[in-house]
Amino acid sequence: MNKLLVITVVVALFALSAESFRVPRQVDEEEQGTITKITDTVKSYYTGAVSTASEYLEQIKGLKLEEKAKNLYTETSNIMSTYLGIAQDQLYHIFHH
Repeated sequence: MNKLLVITVVVALFALSAESFRVPRQVDEEEQGTITKITDTVKSYYTGAVSTASEYLEQIKGLKLEEKAKNLYTETSNIMSTYLGIAQDQLYHIFHH
């Protein structure tokens, strides 16, 4: 009987001491100050702007505009060099007749 009483007291003590080890529950949203709210809002707008700009850049890269611009430049310079060569020959023959 004494052993049963001792075990009961020990279990009761463990139960009471275990209750004191509980971690208090934290609130998910803490009360924020005005500056913190403004800073968070600015950060969210900045993050959104950066992500939107990155998406636009990826779309532009997907269109391969650089390659098209290079091709346009080379084709235009080839055409212009041909016509400038013809004009140079004509001027040469006009002045050195």
